[in-house]
Amino acid sequence: MRNKGELARPESRRWVRADDYMGAMARRRTERRKREWHPRTQPESPRLLLSTIPFLALIAALAILGLAIMIIAWPGSQPRHPAAQPIPHEQGVAQKGWFQEAEKEFR
Repeated sequence: MRNKGELARPESRRWVRADDYMGAMARRRTERRKREWHPRTQPESPRLLLSTIPFLALIAALAILGLAIMIIAWPGSQPRHPAAQPIPHEQGVAQKGWFQEAEKEFR
């Protein structure tokens, strides 16, 4: 530190004044009031009609819907289509010389 002017100025003895204490106490009181108890916006005990019954009704509706989908999708309730049976494989017969004719077409 070459120059004493570069140092920060020592603070005045503000901490000994009564006004400083009063200001700090006022700030504390303001913060304390912010943390005070406020009336609740929700009831302490859940109301059956507002919380539990709609949830149970939704679960029951989804269960009925799922059961209906399972009954409809059961394979025994669907009619059998005649096309569902596999078609037997037929052995094909080609004329003599078909391969040579195909080679001529590709050349």
